[in-house]
Amino acid sequence: MKADDLKKSALMLMLWLPVAVAAQKFPELAPTPPMGWNSWNTFGVHIDENLIKEMSGALISSGMLEAGFNYIVIDDGWESMSRDAHGALIPDPARFPSGMKALGDYLHSKGFKFGIHNCAGTKTCSGFPGGRGHEFEDARTYASWGVDFLKYDWCEHGTANAEETYKTMSDALHAAGRPIVFSICEWGNNKPWLWGPKIAQLWRTTGDITDCYDCQDVYAMGWKYILKLQMGLEPYAGPEHWNDPDMLEVGNAGLSLAESRSHFSLWCMLAAPLMAGNDARKMPDEIRGILTNRELIAVDQDPLGKEGFQFMEHPGKEIWAKELSAGSWAVCFFNNSESTVRIRVKWENLSFLKGVYGIRDLWQKESLGTTAKDYTGDLAPHDVTVFRLAPVREQP
Repeated sequence: MKADDLKKSALMLMLWLPVAVAAQKFPELAPTPPMGWNSWNTFGVHIDENLIKEMSGALISSGMLEAGFNYIVIDDGWESMSRDAHGALIPDPARFPSGMKALGDYLHSKGFKFGIHNCAGTKTCSGFPGGRGHEFEDARTYASWGVDFLKYDWCEHGTANAEETYKTMSDALHAAGRPIVFSICEWGNNKPWLWGPKIAQLWRTTGDITDCYDCQDVYAMGWKYILKLQMGLEPYAGPEHWNDPDMLEVGNAGLSLAESRSHFSLWCMLAAPLMAGNDARKMPDEIRGILTNRELIAVDQDPLGKEGFQFMEHPGKEIWAKELSAGSWAVCFFNNSESTVRIRVKWENLSFLKGVYGIRDLWQKESLGTTAKDYTGDLAPHDVTVFRLAPVREQP
């Protein structure tokens, strides 16, 4: 090859390389944290298309779809135990006889977005075919089915590098051409908040949640334990890139009503993705009231996109704060003790507040005057009080 040809080839390679290695993701898919329902927490691998259709009906009749829970995500267990002769993923024909394209079309016709699960390793956590080495063909498959959301797990990954592995799948989704929300589920092992924003819309920050208040097993964490692990991650969340402390256990057997209410409230304070994990077909009115509290959901979905932070902790009491748009704030008082506590608030001691604010109690759904007057109230064990504070022009 002539010297001039070598120079041209080297120049072309230099021009091409940045494009080849640049991370890509679809923009404007998650300006606020995604909301929906996921099959795993209640049903595990015991899922089929009739269950998914029934759940979609329950989400509609309960008001959850109208409240914003618009993704239905089919978690681990939908696949056949092996790929087809061409290497493609296929749904279990006994449990999903109509196929995923038809099920996705059905969900879309009901007003939902269609989510699905797979894994960055050779197998999923339940032993079904994983995506390693098949990323681009799998992405084309998901696109052909009309998938809108991909939760991508981290089992059976061997010595794979997490950042590079997830980047490969992100690039594959982008190349397939269908805008799909990419949810990284590698349990926070490799600090995905540092590299995830370039390639995904959300990433798990911890191991798996379970319906327990304060369990601490890595694959069965209580929500209170997970809450503590979010401290310090606030700078990494915002529009199009969200910390994910895992799905909601609201309404599941291991939590009391107060614990479900606190769990939901604090996930809203965290600007967390809200993925319900209960059996919506058998949902008591009290749980429906928690999951469809529009005023709490508005805190989670606030367009400013700020993640809340722990402002203060005293024995038995925590104060969490979340900056909202238009100069407002959400403030959550959480009783983490086993006894009823008295909450006494001198608003001037909350240093992030500037001026006088009107007070709205988001669970009692009533206005309580302004911060010109101190607040006092009792709070039951493991329960919360959440206020939305909106600035007023003048102190009364």
